[in-house]
Amino acid sequence: MAQPPGIHARRGALKLLDAVLRRGETIEQAQGAALKDIRKPADKALALALANEALRWMVDLDTLIDSATKKPLPDDAKPRMVLRLMLAGWLRLETPPHAVIATGLPLLSGGPRRLAHGVFSTLSRREVALPEVPTLPAEVAARWDENAALIAQGLALPPEVDLAVKDIAATEQWQARLGGVSLMPGHVRIPRGTAIDKLEGYAEGAWWVQDLAAQLPAHLLGSGEGKHALDLCAAPGGKTLALARNGWKVTALDISKRRLGLLKENLKRTGLKASTVRADALNWEPKHQFDAILLDAPCTATGTCRRHPDVLHRIGSRQIEEMAELQAGLIERASGWLKPGATLVYAVCSLEREEGEEQAAQIDLDPSPITDSDLPDGLAPTPEGWLRTHPGMIFEEGGLDGFFVARFTR
Repeated sequence: MAQPPGIHARRGALKLLDAVLRRGETIEQAQGAALKDIRKPADKALALALANEALRWMVDLDTLIDSATKKPLPDDAKPRMVLRLMLAGWLRLETPPHAVIATGLPLLSGGPRRLAHGVFSTLSRREVALPEVPTLPAEVAARWDENAALIAQGLALPPEVDLAVKDIAATEQWQARLGGVSLMPGHVRIPRGTAIDKLEGYAEGAWWVQDLAAQLPAHLLGSGEGKHALDLCAAPGGKTLALARNGWKVTALDISKRRLGLLKENLKRTGLKASTVRADALNWEPKHQFDAILLDAPCTATGTCRRHPDVLHRIGSRQIEEMAELQAGLIERASGWLKPGATLVYAVCSLEREEGEEQAAQIDLDPSPITDSDLPDGLAPTPEGWLRTHPGMIFEEGGLDGFFVARFTR
């Protein structure tokens, strides 16, 4: 019997959900195996969209599912997984209920199939709806405390696409050519949904993709004027490109061969220059000290929850503690590689205090406070002179990722 159109995408989405929720993998880690049998790019995109929307709205989807069952299904039960995808397809991607049933139920058989059919039919007859803002998992909301409601507001929609422009003086030109908006010099924001490699300026390396928040750490180091900068944990390279664009002589270090390969591809496409080093920063010894070091440290990446909602369900206290220990070790190493008078910028794309504020408070260097003039409109430094962003900030302009950034001098 012929398979209904779209069934392959649903199977792939189910594998992605299983990898995230049962094995703790990221969507990025899981998609190679989960989507390897899907040939059509459109089906791959649909599988990713279904899985991400199910993860983004999972608490609310589960509430709906539980309202239509006599007793709650186990969290990892296959019928619950399939129903999450079916409801995400209907309520978020606006797939008609008959098509949701035709493509969702073949993922189950026997009693679970009848159960899923009954639950979905009940909910569709009720014409249920999701809230305007996703509900965060309880433990996540507790960690993010007073910012939780604003962060959740920023998660309601996948983010638009931010670009960093190679020639800062050409920002307005690229804003006009790409039909975007600019929130600071060197930045252009465009609507999501367009193939990046088909956009004007991609082939000639006129810009690269980089969230607005991720553009700020390199921006805070200012103009290099040929001085030496070290970009620690540099791949896939957005901050290396920004430092090189700003006149720094950059050494870009990363432990991952694959990610360094992406960095080299980006350097080649943009025509910017940097020396690349594959090494573990905890063991590596530089040949000289640096005028500036940008340490965008490995972290839980909870600040990227707009585009990677899997972090809402994978990250807990154990992962946060492990990352904080690694970050402290990297800070200690990097601090010893600074010339007298040199600058260290410490950054993480995490919303956790243990990785941001608590790390900065332990750094044994002189503070170099971030000021209002360093930042785009709508953002402001903390009383300590640090920067903390989250997805609910500059919401009317489309938001930004969660980052913590602090600046110091030796």
